[in-house]
Amino acid sequence: MSLMEDRQSVTPMKPFEEFMGLFLRHERKLFRYIVTLLSSTSDAEDVLQETALLLWRKFDEYERGTNFHAWACRTAQLKVFEHRRKNRHVVSVLDPDVLEQLASDSIQKAGQLEARLGALETCLEKLRQTDRELIRQRYARGKSGIDVAASLGRPANSVYQSLGRIRRALLECMNRTLAADGTSGEA
Repeated sequence: MSLMEDRQSVTPMKPFEEFMGLFLRHERKLFRYIVTLLSSTSDAEDVLQETALLLWRKFDEYERGTNFHAWACRTAQLKVFEHRRKNRHVVSVLDPDVLEQLASDSIQKAGQLEARLGALETCLEKLRQTDRELIRQRYARGKSGIDVAASLGRPANSVYQSLGRIRRALLECMNRTLAADGTSGEA
């Protein structure tokens, strides 16, 4: 098969599949964002469903490669305000200006968190295999430093010292990575 035939046999991702992949990747963060703006998880679930439908209807307007989460949050914010207008009989705990500031802050913090997680992943890859494995074992669900020390046959103090050294190295690496990328906020 020639290179040209190979390129022709690859079909671009269908819009619905692309949308679902993006939406499902960001659904939990989007729900948390909506919950911060509403006092009821039940209302937040309703608004999330309405937001998902609107996002799908407007998916052709989404600019590929940009921040899907920020785009989805802006849409969700409109749905939250629409929900509040429809349900005026429900007493609002927060002033609309405060809600708007919370919404804006949440989108900004989500972007910073994504950048920090990306930097952490990059820095974890730079660790020696033994250090990466020690971190993986320590942060496995339900594992303590003492558990890891026992499984490795090392004194707990030695494991804690190694973990401290690795954490400092990760923090320094993340700060350098974020600074190089021009991302605000140190890790």
